[in-house]
Amino acid sequence: MTVTLADIQAAADRISGHAVMTPLIESPALNDRAGVRVLLKAETLQRVGAFKFRGAYNRLVQLSAEERARGVVAFSSGNHAQGVALDARLLGIPALIVMPSDAPKVKVVATQGYGAEVRFYDRLIDSREAIAAEIAAQRGSVVVPAFDDPHIIAGQGTVGLEMVAQAKAAGATLDLVAAPISGGGLLAGLATAIKGLSPDTAMVGVEPEGFDDTLKSLQAGERQVFKPTGRSLCDSLESPFPGELTFPIMQKTVANVAVVSDREITEAMRYAFATLKLVVEPGGVAALAALLAGKINVAGKGTVGLVLSGGNVDPEQFAQVLRGEL
Repeated sequence: MTVTLADIQAAADRISGHAVMTPLIESPALNDRAGVRVLLKAETLQRVGAFKFRGAYNRLVQLSAEERARGVVAFSSGNHAQGVALDARLLGIPALIVMPSDAPKVKVVATQGYGAEVRFYDRLIDSREAIAAEIAAQRGSVVVPAFDDPHIIAGQGTVGLEMVAQAKAAGATLDLVAAPISGGGLLAGLATAIKGLSPDTAMVGVEPEGFDDTLKSLQAGERQVFKPTGRSLCDSLESPFPGELTFPIMQKTVANVAVVSDREITEAMRYAFATLKLVVEPGGVAALAALLAGKINVAGKGTVGLVLSGGNVDPEQFAQVLRGEL
């Protein structure tokens, strides 16, 4: 099963009036530093503070009345959790979210605040997929995956539709677009939309050190599954494998994958706050981190687009980042 440009355009129609059309912003200071025109898609300003609202709404709004009555189950460290929780509330659907016990408190509180029931698990020993499947079987609920679902991918792809249109309105053509990778839902949808409208645009993914499973999978020519040996500051990018649906799309559309360190992530968070006046969470700033660290080749490029995918950072962690303690 694949996702087409038409699927993404249909998703855009479904989420219209519900999702925010986030701005594509430009900073002269960033342009000067990067030596190229940079346009930033601020999904930090999306509902729930992340792009995840888009895919979740596109999935849930297509459920039948019977499915809605049985409720939904999702698993997430935070942003997909919040997206499903809010969308479920908007559509009158009961929702249960399986979250790691060490998920950022700000994400847990927000998920519960949107009315979802939260079930915690230990990410080092438990299988969130198995827990969600068991709950769904008991309740007859629909499982809403974080990335490996065509409706989720299509919803995330609406970010790309907007970027191309907004860049055109700004008198620019996107020569390269970079975005973070976890399971690949965002990048797969983004690449499908952008390549469908602008075939010459180069697509670049960004992963944190220790979780570069997509890069290794692309190098191997098949999906690789890694058992994490540590943690990353990018809690939202800690998927140990690319999706079954997302990986073939990325194989066809992604030119390169950059890998960034926690130090590069925190430097980018400080830069976003001090220079761009934006609060961006660790995973959400990955593409900017790669650009600032010189890990994206922009030589000969006129305009580069970056997705700032989320802004849900724990206040104490953010304060530590700003103080240079992380």
